Amino acid sequence: MGKLFRALLVLLLLAAVALVAYAYLGPIFGADFSAPQSEVRVPVELQGE
Repeated sequence: MGKLFRALLVLLLLAAVALVAYAYLGPIFGADFSAPQSEVRVPVELQGE
């Protein structure tokens, strides 16, 4: 049971390192993490006097 727990812990640690590396090195290799930007206009009707 201890070996299984240790193996899962090592895999989790490697996955975390890979995720951080991808976040930092992704833009160098062409990954675009920016959100698409577009203007949104929604008409609003106010109920008043």
